[in-house]
Amino acid sequence: MISRDRDAAGRARNDRPRDRLGRPLPPGSVGVARIPDDLALTPQQTLAFAQQLLDDGLAFNAHEVLEAAWKNGAVAERMLWQGLAQYAVGLTHIQRGNAKGAATLLRRASERLGSYPANAQHHEVDLAGVIAHARGLLAALDAGAPIGEEQLRGRLRRTDA
Repeated sequence: MISRDRDAAGRARNDRPRDRLGRPLPPGSVGVARIPDDLALTPQQTLAFAQQLLDDGLAFNAHEVLEAAWKNGAVAERMLWQGLAQYAVGLTHIQRGNAKGAATLLRRASERLGSYPANAQHHEVDLAGVIAHARGLLAALDAGAPIGEEQLRGRLRRTDA
């Protein structure tokens, strides 16, 4: 049986360093800084940090920041954070050249964010803009059109926020 890295609670963890696209590197390699699972930021800090990572082309790390908000945040907001995390991992799959995985995650993100209650807390997230961007990327993937790096730097918040 293969031995897996485990945390103090016994949950499986992969402590190997990762490249900028989140792929594991050989032990002892120098990778990008990891986002801790227990990252505790305010919603505004989460969105600012995730946006900076997206702007830097680090969609996988942005996904980890958004996933921490989903797992550690208010139960009532989990659908929002999960949808945003799925959106970021969809971008990651595009960066990795995995069109099928990207389409699956971008579709899930669009559906989840599209069904997020209108009267719920949005933290100035541009839901319509994120959904439109995800759908535009889906159309490009379906058409087999090239997607440039600049197209993978979607805006999470309204520009007037």
